[in-house]
Amino acid sequence: MSRWFCALLLACASAAQAAPDAENSEIMDRWLAEQGLLLTRIEDMGYEVVDRAQTVADQAADLVNSTMGFLGVPYKFGGSSAATGFDCSGFVRAVYEQTVGLLLPRRAEQQAAATRSIDRKELRPGDLVFFNTMRRNFSHVGIYVGDDKFIHAPHSGSRVRLDDLGRAYWTRRFNGARRVTPLEDAGGTQSAPQ
Repeated sequence: MSRWFCALLLACASAAQAAPDAENSEIMDRWLAEQGLLLTRIEDMGYEVVDRAQTVADQAADLVNSTMGFLGVPYKFGGSSAATGFDCSGFVRAVYEQTVGLLLPRRAEQQAAATRSIDRKELRPGDLVFFNTMRRNFSHVGIYVGDDKFIHAPHSGSRVRLDDLGRAYWTRRFNGARRVTPLEDAGGTQSAPQ
């Protein structure tokens, strides 16, 4: 950052502290605009960040609550609804579609390819966890709900359930964590990157 720009920022901050009324603020904004320095006001940025963080937190809470509502639904290979049963990827797809209106690909390995890889220690509720349960990468998927727990449709003869990532079976087969990062398409609906 140039010394001139740093001095300008310090002068603006000093002026704002000396006379924080609306008139001085408008004068400063007008002067900055005239100089071609279109800066977003810091307090406006703060509100945007807080609003965005609250939206993300609300969506994560809704998603986790939605997953809890499916506990006990029977496993069904190829299943994608609570009425008929779920397989692992059908469960993840249904939860995301019904909760946040996001359409993920159908198969677990496709869901992995359409999401952003994150480190396990970065996991947040709503992130996806993948496992190698059939001697191939990304053959099983679940939804992380926090506290090292995830919800998934495990296998034939079972039901949607809560499991612990720390359990030896899941630790040995853990394939990675992924975050769903939606993109807006032209129609305004959300879809995962393909």
